[in-house]
Amino acid sequence: MVQTQKVIFSIKQVLPDAEVLVEDLSGTGDHLKVNVVSSSFSGLSRVKQHQLIYGALKKELDSEAIHALALNTSIPS
Repeated sequence: MVQTQKVIFSIKQVLPDAEVLVEDLSGTGDHLKVNVVSSSFSGLSRVKQHQLIYGALKKELDSEAIHALALNTSIPS
C-alpha cells in the first residue's frame, strides 16, 4: 500500500512541472490509476513518457507497494 501523496511527490521529484492525479482503484492503495500532464513529455514517445514515471515509482513497484498501475501521460494543451 502506498499513499497517493507519496506517488505525487515521487513523480514531481522527476518532473517538477507535472500535474498529477492519482486514483485508488481498489481502495487498498496498491491498484492505482495515475494521470500525469507535463511539458517535459514534449517530443518523447509514449513509451519514454511512461518509462520516466516507472523510474520515478521504481521503489514502490519493486516492493509491490504498487501492484497494478494504469498510467496516462500527456503534454499540456
